[in-house]
Amino acid sequence: MRGVVFAAAIVAFSVQGSGFSVARSRSGSGSAFAGQHSAPAMLRVGLAKTGGGYTVVEMPIEAYVARVVAGEAARDSQAGALEALAITVRTFAAANLGRHRADGFDLCDQTHCQVIRTATAATERAAGATAGRLLLHDGLPATVYYSASCGGRTAIPSDVWPGHEDPPYLPSHSDDACGGAPEWTSELRSTDLARALRASGFHGTLRGMRIASRNVSGRVARLEIDGLEPAYISGQDLRVAVGRTLGWQHVKSAAFDLRRIGDVYRFTGRGSGHGVGLCVIGSAKLAEKGGSAEQILARYFPGLVISAGAPRPLTTARDSSIGPPRGRAAIGDAAPAPRADEAVAVSLPDEDEGERATIVRDALTARDAIARALGVGAPARVTLRFHPTTDDYERATGRPWFTSGTVVNGELHLLPLATLRERGVLERTIRHELVHVMADAALAGRPAWVREGAALYFGGEQAPPGAAATRAPFAPGARAACPGDNELLNPVSAGALANAYARARACFTKEIAAGKTWREIR
Repeated sequence: MRGVVFAAAIVAFSVQGSGFSVARSRSGSGSAFAGQHSAPAMLRVGLAKTGGGYTVVEMPIEAYVARVVAGEAARDSQAGALEALAITVRTFAAANLGRHRADGFDLCDQTHCQVIRTATAATERAAGATAGRLLLHDGLPATVYYSASCGGRTAIPSDVWPGHEDPPYLPSHSDDACGGAPEWTSELRSTDLARALRASGFHGTLRGMRIASRNVSGRVARLEIDGLEPAYISGQDLRVAVGRTLGWQHVKSAAFDLRRIGDVYRFTGRGSGHGVGLCVIGSAKLAEKGGSAEQILARYFPGLVISAGAPRPLTTARDSSIGPPRGRAAIGDAAPAPRADEAVAVSLPDEDEGERATIVRDALTARDAIARALGVGAPARVTLRFHPTTDDYERATGRPWFTSGTVVNGELHLLPLATLRERGVLERTIRHELVHVMADAALAGRPAWVREGAALYFGGEQAPPGAAATRAPFAPGARAACPGDNELLNPVSAGALANAYARARACFTKEIAAGKTWREIR
């Protein structure tokens, strides 16, 4: 997952003109903005440790840029490509400082943020030559994406991350620079493909799969699945499901054709990664033809402004080790205090990062609406953790996959984003768990049906998260119909939980209808 930008119209590559303007301060040099709108002098980077946890490194921004360019650039890239990537990398860092706030640092060293390797002389020169320069939109660091190869055509953000805005500066346009490379073919046995889909929350027996539609860039928009529930998946979500379970080398992009041969599914495709924004292989080819950083960036991020530089030294980083449970960075003295306006912290797997802004917006809206309905103050900070697979969710929470979400130590833990979205329960699952965060303390010591009933009632649900809308029969007039704690806390199946949820909601609704406030229900 990498960086994202703002622009106006596609600018064709030209060795003679860049299509970019350079912003300068009133004095004629330095950055066009300061403070929070400029690249930070230092970053707190989490370096993943074997077995879980992080070593947190305080790293000067230009040392960080040089190391990321070493990790993300195409081999033997010329100066123009390295400098274009350096500006993009720095912009990404400036625009995403809060990405790992829930873990106590700024950015990690994995594909979730930007890959870090040992800097080379060439990448240090690229960082130094572009020091302090950022891609700007309305005077602010733009959000920027890049991937290994667009496969011959870039993608718009919403084709990869539903709900993402599609500004004109991130268009889908033909790109002959990468030549469609790499072209790839992969074969997966039906059993392996089914295993990957089950890990992402699909259930049933896989009997077949076919491409149902494509988007404007030619990538697979939707596949129909015979024998599984849900009965469809997007091309991007299939790529992620296979990648997380079987490895990312199998389905390298959503630009593929699919053919079934007996018990084998053959994928034939081109490109590598999501395809939004800068094409790393394409930029390397352009630099080989003499393209400058400005010309390359104009091609992939048309209409943006590049700020003037503000040189900073490449100095030694300082380390501190963090050893958290479940691979999470510990939060304590090493963690920076969150700003007042950072009310929602979201932890997402790398390929879901493009949906961060939408999730934060929707969670804030839901938080405030639920707080008003309950008559309580909204929590100053809410943390949402989306797990990459259903197995990971079950290991981290001790809850079965069909619960969809739960609260652990005050944090919302949720099934994979694609699973909740494909089942149509993403928003209501978040609302359900937010009610628990805001109401459970006041309802402590009550039967579980009271707490779950409140979550269902104030979450605005007509059916429980992850379950079908059809309710199991129950007798809402009888007190005995209210589910016992064990039915809700240790459900034996999705159907049993759906039945218990429906009865809990009916019991809670009956008490509200009788004139009680939610705090009075026992």
